[in-house]
Amino acid sequence: MICDTANPKSSGPVNVWQETFPVRFGAIDKSDRLTLSAAFRFFQEAAICHAENLGVGREDMARTGTAWILSRMSVQVDRRPQYCETITVRSWPRGGEKLFAIRDYDIRDKDDIPAISARSGWIILDTEKRRPLRPQSIMDTLPRNEGLDAMTSGGCPWGHLVGLEERANLQITGERKALYTDVDYNGHVNNVRYIQWIEDALDPQLLEKAGKMRFDINYLTEILGGEVTAILSAPIENESGAFCNAVSRAFAFEGRKNGHAAFRAELRVWE
Repeated sequence: MICDTANPKSSGPVNVWQETFPVRFGAIDKSDRLTLSAAFRFFQEAAICHAENLGVGREDMARTGTAWILSRMSVQVDRRPQYCETITVRSWPRGGEKLFAIRDYDIRDKDDIPAISARSGWIILDTEKRRPLRPQSIMDTLPRNEGLDAMTSGGCPWGHLVGLEERANLQITGERKALYTDVDYNGHVNNVRYIQWIEDALDPQLLEKAGKMRFDINYLTEILGGEVTAILSAPIENESGAFCNAVSRAFAFEGRKNGHAAFRAELRVWE
């Protein structure tokens, strides 16, 4: 079923949310292909619409004093869709795992072949006490979609959400002040902007040439409007074979606010 983004509840609850549209000009780079940050933006919008469709959207959660907070995300890019190519973006819940509510995504081409797959871990926050709640009470009311696994790839270790550790050799490459266009409705830097900050810290030609990618990010602390974040990065060495194929290039990133980690990320690239 192709879902109605203007009125997510119009079709009644659906197990898998999906939207079909062409890749627009604002979603590509000089290579004429979809950027990583654009894929994150598509996934964000699909997750929001599906939550509304299932009765656990922003206003529904606010009535119970809770909110969804994105904590981790892993993305596998097997192919980057091109400008004007028709794609279908899908998203679906996958149950709970400890404190995380799991949600999968993919972007499929006109032949129904997945080009990009992803998995996210969300925390359900008690907005008054500012503490995470166990997700089971909400996840038990949602479709479990057992067997519908976005992150499988020939036995490679794509499927688990990664807890990223601090790396000792990181160097400051710049800093970003959270400005008006960085901050979303929740009053903090939007999750997609972190990806754009990381893209801007890399050699543009590396990203333009990138074919396959693996990207993992842990969102650790919110960044508020006006706050300054130092962006640190370093190459990851000795990665050959670590992700089933020889990695062309690999990088670690960290954003630090007032000396403390606000996010950590790792990017692996195959040309």
